[in-house]
Amino acid sequence: MTDKPFDIIVYGATSFVGQIITQYVHDQFSDGSISWAIAGRSQSKLQQVSDEIGLNGVEMIVADASDEAALTALCDRTKVIMSTVGPYALYGDTLVKVCVESGTHYCDLTGEAQWIRKMQLRHEEAAKQSGARIVHCCGFDSIPSDLGVHFLQRNAVKAFGQTCDRVDMRVIKMKGGASGGTIASMINLVKEASADPELRRELKDPYSICPKDHGFTVRQRDVKMEYDAEFGGWIAPFVMAAINTRVVHRSNALSGNNYGDEFRYEEAMATGDGSKGKRMARLSSVGMGALMVGMAVPPIRWLLEKTVLPKPGEGPSPKEQLEGGYDMMFLGTTAKGEKIRCRVTGDRDPGYGSTAKMLSQAAVCLANDVPADTPGGFWTPATIFGDTLITKLEDHAGLTFTLLDD
Repeated sequence: MTDKPFDIIVYGATSFVGQIITQYVHDQFSDGSISWAIAGRSQSKLQQVSDEIGLNGVEMIVADASDEAALTALCDRTKVIMSTVGPYALYGDTLVKVCVESGTHYCDLTGEAQWIRKMQLRHEEAAKQSGARIVHCCGFDSIPSDLGVHFLQRNAVKAFGQTCDRVDMRVIKMKGGASGGTIASMINLVKEASADPELRRELKDPYSICPKDHGFTVRQRDVKMEYDAEFGGWIAPFVMAAINTRVVHRSNALSGNNYGDEFRYEEAMATGDGSKGKRMARLSSVGMGALMVGMAVPPIRWLLEKTVLPKPGEGPSPKEQLEGGYDMMFLGTTAKGEKIRCRVTGDRDPGYGSTAKMLSQAAVCLANDVPADTPGGFWTPATIFGDTLITKLEDHAGLTFTLLDD
């Protein structure tokens, strides 16, 4: 792959998050340290993005998500493709297929566990043969969670000589808007699950994207609205926990059960203490439940899509992205009861401003920093990037990883 003209191609550069990524890559690597291009299905839209950002000399490549020949030609020209073209369950299959077949590395922003599992079952053995390194979930889902646990466990080994067999993550603060692309992915998952009993069973399995020989049997807890004495406040279910927890468990499996055979991990929203915290936890729990039920009922889903939910291509304004942010607290407990805490923060809205920076830095890692003898296959951010990406995120992407005094 050393003779390929590009290190990275941004595929889906005209999407909402793709435009943010393109701006970020342009700003970060205007010194020419990364060779890159943009790609999408529309020449006119690519030209518009190029003109608006001022991408002088950055090549534009037209390739539709269903055009296997065009996507193969794309792979022939780059080390890494980072894809923003979702919902991935609808538009992502062919690109992963051609990346695997051509040995081209790939990263994306998906949070669609059912699609990740399908790609693994179809292509993992071929990826191992071709050397293609496939890394899903390189945005807010699930880099802060996956690398947050990695960071905590590394420090637990330093402090206690062992990893924690239980980690609890609480979202202390999160500010930012949803985009139409994220909503479209959620709607598609609900549609698939409504029509497929086997998928509904799969979605209840916390180890659904682990290797099939993972051997984990520990029952993972379903978070409900409750008072959390350890964190001193009320908690409610966290919408991203469904994908984040699965990625963390896969990292445990891929690392040779480094977190332990009995590892437990959960995520929740912290809503505060007292009556206000309780009220917020109740509102959050009821609201999320109502949204999922509404998406599952076709007439209500239609009404939500038409009147309430953002449409594809819509998302938070630049001002909202800049003013957003998140603060996540991790508590690890060893089998002996020893405790360790760390904190992960981000300086932009999680789903777009911060996600764009995380995916971009992951793609750079994949192109330039992963050891050459790393085998192909389906990796997680923690297992293929680890501390290298943490350093890049702290230096260039507005994230912090901080060990706390208990």
